[in-house]
Amino acid sequence: MYVPKYFAVTDIHEVWDFIQKNAFGTVITTNEGKPIATHLPLELHKKGDDYFITGHIAIANPQWKTFETSRDNVLVIYQGPHAYISSSWYSHENVPTWNYQAVHVYGTASIMSEEELEEDLKLLLQKYEAHREHPVLWENLSSQTKKQIVGIVGFKIKIQEVQAAYKLSQNRNETDYQNIIDELQKEPHPYAKEIARLMIQRRKKET
Repeated sequence: MYVPKYFAVTDIHEVWDFIQKNAFGTVITTNEGKPIATHLPLELHKKGDDYFITGHIAIANPQWKTFETSRDNVLVIYQGPHAYISSSWYSHENVPTWNYQAVHVYGTASIMSEEELEEDLKLLLQKYEAHREHPVLWENLSSQTKKQIVGIVGFKIKIQEVQAAYKLSQNRNETDYQNIIDELQKEPHPYAKEIARLMIQRRKKET
């Protein structure tokens, strides 16, 4: 991913936090040179000094086979909010642009054992169900429902490289920066308001 120096995120803990909060990612591999992508809920884990992304895919989805044939070339993309930035919001003539947050993770994939997959499903359900009034947890599922595990393939990706970009108008002067925030807060789309919030948060961190 092309990351201009203004927008590069170098704090790896900030990147891990972003991944956890934007856990629905896109897994990209290749099959005979053709890119394949699947959109999936993913989890981040640390084992010793290594970080892994885990998830599962339908056995009917042929992409899982590429985790064996092109295992060393896996890309996972995470995206946060994004918003159009009108150049009418600047104090001088310029071109429009787009603000966004994105993280690219490169790694090596392998297929989970059934035991590993079951443990990963337990953690996934715990994360998204534990706070509910009637949580659907693995230990509460019937044996018949648990048998559906045969219809999915679990995988893990050992992280080798991370690239992160937060394009939040860091290259603008203070007057334009504040005006962009003000204008984004007027926009109807919730992503625009979220970008404004992130820009305010970023400025507070730097003061």
